[in-house]
Amino acid sequence: MLPIKFLTIHCAATPEGRDNTAAEVSAWDVERFGQVSYHWVIELDGNMVRTLADNVRGAHTGKANTGNIGICYVGGTAKLNAGGKPKDTRTAAQKLALKTLILQYQAQYPGIVVRGHRDWPGVAKACPSFDVAAWMRAGMPS
Repeated sequence: MLPIKFLTIHCAATPEGRDNTAAEVSAWDVERFGQVSYHWVIELDGNMVRTLADNVRGAHTGKANTGNIGICYVGGTAKLNAGGKPKDTRTAAQKLALKTLILQYQAQYPGIVVRGHRDWPGVAKACPSFDVAAWMRAGMPS
């Protein structure tokens, strides 16, 4: 898994306001991929749950998981009655938690490249339902 070169932001593609836990997200991943996908899951209240150690390869970015830390926030789609379309549903607490993790990884791994899942070549999904680069350029506001 080492060296760490990338950090990829994801959403769980769950409806806005639905309070899924990190354990639920991990269970879905085990069912679908045979393993936990993300290194961190950020719950609605901003609770940062470590789900994989940094030296363990996740299953979150196709064939680009080696050296890549995956962080997933609960949410990412509009409420079901609104069609479940991609939407930046991050709470202020989730934004603060995400900023905290990004800053920690940038300090630990200088030069780490931070991307949204959709920013990887060949990815045709909206995940994480917001523009990571623009949010970071704006100072990662809550």
